[in-house]
Amino acid sequence: MTHARRLAFVLGLLLSSPVQACTSASQEPAPAPQVAERPPVVPGGSRNPITPDPIGLAQLIHEPQSELAPAVRRWAIDADRLQRLYPVRSSPAFRARMSQFHRAWLAELTTVEWKTLSRPAQVDALALRTWIERRVAEIALAEKNDQRIAPLVGFAATITDLAEACARIEAVDARGAAEQLDRLAKAVSKQRKDLEAQYAKDAECVTRFDASRAAKRVDALAAALRRWFEFYDGYDPLFTWWAKAPYGEASRALDDYAKFLRERIVKVGSGEDDIVGDPIGSEALSRALADEWIPYTAEELLALAEQQFAWCETELRRAANDMGCGDDWKRALELVKQSSVPPGEQPALIRDLTLESIAFLRAKDLITVPSLAAETWRMDMMSPDAQRSNPFFLGGDAIQVSYPTDTMSHDEKMMSMRGNNPHFSRAVVHHEVIAGHNLQGFMEDRYNQHRGVFSTPFWTEGWALYWEMLLWNKGFAATPEDRIGMLFWRTHRCARIVFSLKFHLGEMSSKECIDFLVERVGHERANAAAEVRRSFGGDYSPLYQVGYLLGGLQFMALHHEQVDSGKLTDRQFHDAVIRASSLPVELVRALFTQETLTPDMRTHWRFADPR
Repeated sequence: MTHARRLAFVLGLLLSSPVQACTSASQEPAPAPQVAERPPVVPGGSRNPITPDPIGLAQLIHEPQSELAPAVRRWAIDADRLQRLYPVRSSPAFRARMSQFHRAWLAELTTVEWKTLSRPAQVDALALRTWIERRVAEIALAEKNDQRIAPLVGFAATITDLAEACARIEAVDARGAAEQLDRLAKAVSKQRKDLEAQYAKDAECVTRFDASRAAKRVDALAAALRRWFEFYDGYDPLFTWWAKAPYGEASRALDDYAKFLRERIVKVGSGEDDIVGDPIGSEALSRALADEWIPYTAEELLALAEQQFAWCETELRRAANDMGCGDDWKRALELVKQSSVPPGEQPALIRDLTLESIAFLRAKDLITVPSLAAETWRMDMMSPDAQRSNPFFLGGDAIQVSYPTDTMSHDEKMMSMRGNNPHFSRAVVHHEVIAGHNLQGFMEDRYNQHRGVFSTPFWTEGWALYWEMLLWNKGFAATPEDRIGMLFWRTHRCARIVFSLKFHLGEMSSKECIDFLVERVGHERANAAAEVRRSFGGDYSPLYQVGYLLGGLQFMALHHEQVDSGKLTDRQFHDAVIRASSLPVELVRALFTQETLTPDMRTHWRFADPR
């Protein structure tokens, strides 16, 4: 297919409507809604002509900076350096030292002359205090959780002692180390056999959650033991002579035990049932919300999510009606899912959608898009394994695109194509690239870099989701199919609040979360399972998925205060926010308002209350 024909094909998909397929022979098509025309895609799909921005070196030299920025950087650097000293992050010594370090910083912060600080520095002080308090609380929670799995890893102290002695550069007794390894191998094997016998008699003697946590701990201990062995192996011939064989036995025993925990108790590899997660409970959830500067209870947020769901369902029915499907939005959604591009065409589609969103932002003068940012965004294709946990797109320095590969089964291919159709894709390209994550990272690298340590999904994902909401208000959805695509993702973010909070409150299982996404949002089942696996697999914080819609609502409320009131233009507001860099959104708001800030200030901004 030639380049011109490919572009014509992609544009045809974007601009066509499957309304005829949703309309009976006796029914007249519903009139198309009056919406703004789309900006033209650059002919041939090439990037916009680049006019380099002036470097502005003199301005860079005199760029104002929070006077607390050096302190924030020092805390982050010192904490990282101290953490690297300890080979076992679950050891009592590590936790005691890190608690001491953080508490010393909290005490130091109380000595700062608050009234002498500029407003940006006061905001930094509040953010730093919050983040340090969070680290102390996380250590306490980890110690509490460890008490639950201590009986499953009774041999942990042996490995911890060996690894920490090595980190202190203490001389090793080769024969003594071999004897410790021999005892360790036997202890691990006995631990497994005893648990296996107990589990055969009583399957409720250990929960899947605790078994999963224990398996991860065994993996970490095995890695620490391997690093300890490799430090001496070959460099100390006597050590190798004594320790090589017993180390091999201990290493195999640890691997076998972790495998037993996962396969027999956690049941990893059993399809949807292998998604376990680690519910943190009501108390920890309340603490996490406070740390994110969210002054709402979990119950209030669940009610808010249902309010958003109701809005989405009303709009879905309206879009379905415009497609000729009456109130049957699930039927309209099914038609939208069938509009995927053929194999090989997805990169060109995403390129053209990205250029379209950039053109729209510039035409509406919504935000400054530096020419270098428009020039340097990149694209990667996601591997089949990565799509198992991330069935859609990911953003950042490069947009990572999901689409089937030749190694996938037929069902996997169809689900991926249906879940990454042009209308779904068009709804989130700006989320991942510009003005979302790509521009976010571009600006974070240039302004207030010290705030990168205050990373929070309410800023990172909330900002990107906010653009989905704002562009909806600006008429970016040019067809009913595009509206269905945007609304699918909005309901998806409502669902994330519901299933994330209820899972961590112990009110929903992982399987119930999957069922909820299929029934309430319209997900393909495999994609719903991937979403839940991503949410609870351990790579994201408990509130990460909640941060999308809640952060977006926070930014919408702030936009109402600053732009709808006439204080700032869209561009002025967005440029100021994105240059403020990563902060809890309530603290971003503090940079705009005249509210008096105090060193003991806590979250209180009821952003979702009726205005």
